Amino acid sequence: MEWDTPIEFDPVILILHNPDRLLSVRTAIGAANALMKEFPCDDGEEFLAAIRICIDVVNGNADPWELRAAIIRAAEEAGITAIAVLH
Repeated sequence: MEWDTPIEFDPVILILHNPDRLLSVRTAIGAANALMKEFPCDDGEEFLAAIRICIDVVNGNADPWELRAAIIRAAEEAGITAIAVLH
C-alpha cells in the first residue's frame, strides 16, 4: 500500500459537530484520517464501506470517485454535513 501517494478527487468539505471546524477531504490519506479521527461513530454500514473503499483505492482496486461518494454517504450516516465541491 502506498498511503503517501496523492490519490486525489474533488474535495468534500465536512462540517464537523463544532460548526467552526471544517475539514477538506480530497485524498485517500485525508479520507482515512477523517474517518478514523474525526467521525463520531465507527460502526455504521456506510462508515465501514468507506474504510473498505479507501483501502481499495490505495491498492488500485477502486476509483477515487467511489471513495468520494463513500465519504459523502458515511458523513450523512454520521450526521455530519458534507459539501461536495466540483471543479
